[in-house]
Amino acid sequence: MDFVSTPSHTSGDERAARWGAVLSLSLGVFGLVTAEFLPASLLTPMSADLGVSIGAAGQSVTTTAVVGAFAGPAIVIGTGRFDRRTVLLALTGLLVISSLIAGFASSLFVLLVARVLLGIALGGFWAMSLALAMRLVPDRLMPRAMAIVMSGVSLATVCAAPLGAWIGATLGWRYAFLLAAAVGVVTFIAQLLTVPPLPPKGTTSLGTILRVIKRPAVRLGLATILLVVTGHFAGFTYIRPYLELVPHFGVEMITAILLAFGIGGFFGNIAGGFIAERSTRLSITLAASGVAVTALILALFGVSPVIAAVATAAWGFAFGALPVSVQSFISRAAGDEAEGAGAATLTTFQIAISTGAILGGLIVELQGPAGVFLFSALAALLGASLVTVSRKMLVQVG
Repeated sequence: MDFVSTPSHTSGDERAARWGAVLSLSLGVFGLVTAEFLPASLLTPMSADLGVSIGAAGQSVTTTAVVGAFAGPAIVIGTGRFDRRTVLLALTGLLVISSLIAGFASSLFVLLVARVLLGIALGGFWAMSLALAMRLVPDRLMPRAMAIVMSGVSLATVCAAPLGAWIGATLGWRYAFLLAAAVGVVTFIAQLLTVPPLPPKGTTSLGTILRVIKRPAVRLGLATILLVVTGHFAGFTYIRPYLELVPHFGVEMITAILLAFGIGGFFGNIAGGFIAERSTRLSITLAASGVAVTALILALFGVSPVIAAVATAAWGFAFGALPVSVQSFISRAAGDEAEGAGAATLTTFQIAISTGAILGGLIVELQGPAGVFLFSALAALLGASLVTVSRKMLVQVG
């Protein structure tokens, strides 16, 4: 039932590579990440339509992240005895349902309910994605499989923000969520046709996750994620109000700049993977430093339309290199505990996203959109410094 099968000739692992199933995972990542970050480009019309402040509307990002942080480990542990294909389809179904509820939300409360459901789907999917990919291809093809899965993130960063801004301006913000629901339906069908039965292989417990976290190299990777991603999302959650109020861009220009941000992220993902194959330390350091520098430029010189546009695109490139870099590092440090490592990584990412959105909202309310980027720069710089001073530990895992 797979689209393509590639036999492996590696000794001890003669499984066929199920590339159709891997592609369906990438499509699932695309749908989930697109739905997660749509509010970043829709905060202004959402807040006006629902009658709430921009800071309050921004908590639709926070809600998804907080729920995802807890849902990832909970689903890995709680569904350990179920076929992973069944769990995957259920999570994709939640993507469809949550997007439909968001599209028809009549109040902030209903919107937040939708975002809770999305958080469950997002958390469970991310926590399982590494282990799923490992079961769909031979070991020697695992890096290629993860690159394909991560390409869904890259495509989402290209499409979500500019597409959301454009749809919000032409059809209304609700249609952006309805489009996300349509992507979820296509994803469900693709996974139903391509993903084979995947009976559980043992169970992952809370103890398993805690054992993975105790590894020093894993803790270093998680701490880096916490710092850099918190800084990034403090700014990114409020990028539209920033572009409206600081360089004073209109909707058309904002759409173009967000597209440039996404394209930058796509190429940043490719560059990050290329560098990480040679040195994960260098890849993480360059990505985190890039986020810090571009955020500082936006904070200090963003009133210039040209500087704001160029810095935003460069910011997308820098952050695009980060996820593949840190995931490569953590997978090398804890490859024997795939679901446990995936759950720990997912939780850290979501805690960082929610923390960034909360802190960003507070800073926006107190100092305006420009002030938040000073915090973004500082947090990312601390993350880069952490990687640099821990060089010996990083050398041990590449």
